[in-house]
Amino acid sequence: MASWKINYRVLGRVAETMIVAIAGALLFTWIRFPAALICGSTLAVALAALAGRPVTVPAPLARFLFILIGITLGSVVTPETLHGVVDWPISIALISVSAICMTFATMSYLRYVHRWDPLSALYGGSPGGQAQVMMMATQYGADVPGIAIVQSVRVVFLAVGVPGALALFGLAGSPVPGLGIPDFAASPLQVVVLVVASTVSGLLFQRLRIPGNLVLGAMLASGILHGGGFIHAALPWWVVSAGVVALGGVVGSRFANTPPRLLFAYLGAAVGSFAVALATATAFALIVASLSPTRIADLVVAFSPGAQDTMMVLALSLNIDPVFVGAHQLARYLVVSLSLPLIAHFMMRNRDKANEKKDDEPPKD
Repeated sequence: MASWKINYRVLGRVAETMIVAIAGALLFTWIRFPAALICGSTLAVALAALAGRPVTVPAPLARFLFILIGITLGSVVTPETLHGVVDWPISIALISVSAICMTFATMSYLRYVHRWDPLSALYGGSPGGQAQVMMMATQYGADVPGIAIVQSVRVVFLAVGVPGALALFGLAGSPVPGLGIPDFAASPLQVVVLVVASTVSGLLFQRLRIPGNLVLGAMLASGILHGGGFIHAALPWWVVSAGVVALGGVVGSRFANTPPRLLFAYLGAAVGSFAVALATATAFALIVASLSPTRIADLVVAFSPGAQDTMMVLALSLNIDPVFVGAHQLARYLVVSLSLPLIAHFMMRNRDKANEKKDDEPPKD
């Protein structure tokens, strides 16, 4: 018979992480900060990590949270939302172009201002796909600590900064009780069908290695069930709120095991590259705003180069269509995921040719 052992040390770290996340969420709620649950929990856990606390969120819990968030995002879909998809081709095309422009602009900044080597600058400037970026950076001997810090700082800055900036300019939506989740009176059977269908869809997306698999898979199943009028069910607001706070813990724990000295060494590169990426995204968002009646706030969140799940939760919290945001975030992710290996291969081939040419040169007297 297999024996099960409880790792109390890990449980203690997870409990501490969740307590810090809840404290941050409550503080930001008290000061009426936009998207308080996700922003407060993210910042609190990130600061705790930098202070040396062993914050952590186990992978199984993170996967559960992604599915829960996907179910929630899909529950706000309506037939009217689905009809609006036909109005997005221009913005989808432009966000695809913006992803390439953002990559080269940020890469150029890191290379010529902070003197990063070309490959490290490419991976550091990639607007998304952190798992793929870190894998490639490790494989090809790039500056892994610097890339990790630059990528993590961008995600946290966007999670906290976007709601604050929208509120500062009066663009944030009105506070939405219960994160804007419809209060459907549903039978337990409908809830079971919703959870099972969304979980299966999320796991299928994960098996197929589709970008943002668990969140997008669960969101697709939930969106079809709600948008098609097949069910009228939603998870309780307190379950969703707890999931959002825990997700903030996942985002903030990116800084676990990051010494403050190392963070400060790369802070200039992180902040500067973030500013370049944000300026590029803003420029393209303004172009789309001039070509369509889409709200500025919707475009800001949709074009922000942050983590897909975090940006969609921000959309939900800020009374912005998460389906619109999710579609654009997915388009950006796909462009980055497909183009990054090609650009890296081209750069490495040019580097190898340059080294061969250098080796073939006759020695100077």
